[in-house]
Amino acid sequence: MQRFVQLALDLFDPPPGADAGREEPPPATARPAPPPAVPLPSLLSPAEFRHPRANGELLLGDAVVAYALQRARRRSIGLIVGADGLSVRAPTWVSLGAVDAALRAKSDWILRKLTQARERQRRLEGERIVWTDGAALQYLGDPLKLVLDPGHGFSEKGGALLACAAGDGAGPCLHIGLPHGASAAQIRDAVQAWLMRAARRHFSARLDHFAPLLGVRWTSLRLSSAQTRWGSARADGSIRLNWRLLHYRPAIIDYVVAHELAHLRVMDHSPRFWDTVASVLPDYAQLRKHLRDAPAPLWD
Repeated sequence: MQRFVQLALDLFDPPPGADAGREEPPPATARPAPPPAVPLPSLLSPAEFRHPRANGELLLGDAVVAYALQRARRRSIGLIVGADGLSVRAPTWVSLGAVDAALRAKSDWILRKLTQARERQRRLEGERIVWTDGAALQYLGDPLKLVLDPGHGFSEKGGALLACAAGDGAGPCLHIGLPHGASAAQIRDAVQAWLMRAARRHFSARLDHFAPLLGVRWTSLRLSSAQTRWGSARADGSIRLNWRLLHYRPAIIDYVVAHELAHLRVMDHSPRFWDTVASVLPDYAQLRKHLRDAPAPLWD
């Protein structure tokens, strides 16, 4: 109230002599402009994570989590956080209230994983390949420029790695024998076919390198297009590897190759298995972390 009264009194001229002996206060410095107002709904609306097949919804902390619940023959409640959101697998006898209570108990972990999955998806979207002449993609960890070359003279099927023209970068360019008017789908399919042939050659050579070091024998190689799995191995020596690994530098590919070959000696992920991997790749943990943290670009 005192400040309000003082402001009101300052509107009037002081009586003569009232300011005698009083120093004039320094001029007030300009105040910075206030930040733009944030609309009230954005302040009040909680974050939302919604699974496309959600059939349950819960407020966890400051976020609405709509999850996909599946009943299964199991003893405990299982939680999986992926690109789609939260999936919950629960025994048939567990009530919805018990499911929600389990989610609340794990709310910090769930929200952290959902946030990480959303950020990962945003990075993937930002790195999505645009299938056109001049498109950029990663090949063995290095940038690769795509060149449509309808009048190609190369003998390799479908395409060839050639030196880039001046101004196109120091690395190689992938020339694909397609006309400049080719559709995005045609370009994508042609590049995929070339990469799969290159992947088979590269993977076979690395399997031949690591198999003797691990004392195992591989019998066949199949290429995979799985979105979430890089490889697998069967006891009969058959190996499956994801051709998208060709986006990564050779050391990362070597980790996956050695990982799958090590399974021909130890079929689980026990300490003995990791010791087997470490016998040929002592730095496997760093390579494994990089593979987990740096997803391959989206192709669709």
